[in-house]
Amino acid sequence: MANIKSAKKRVLVNRTKNANNVPKKSSMKTAVKSAIAAPSQETVSQAYKRIDKALAKNIITKNKAAREKAKVASKLSK
Repeated sequence: MANIKSAKKRVLVNRTKNANNVPKKSSMKTAVKSAIAAPSQETVSQAYKRIDKALAKNIITKNKAAREKAKVASKLSK
């Protein structure tokens, strides 16, 4: 562990943020997988909602969000 006070704080803050972000990212991935496995209007809208929430919380980048939405949309159109 770090010796400098601010570095110690950053370690604690990063742990907390990681603990908050991992479940949100995981739920997004699960929604995307379920939308790809069984594409319906309901599963796709749920996946879009989770992707948009992750984007709003800066868990994923806007390019990643666009890629995920395109992946889901292509499965719905097929």
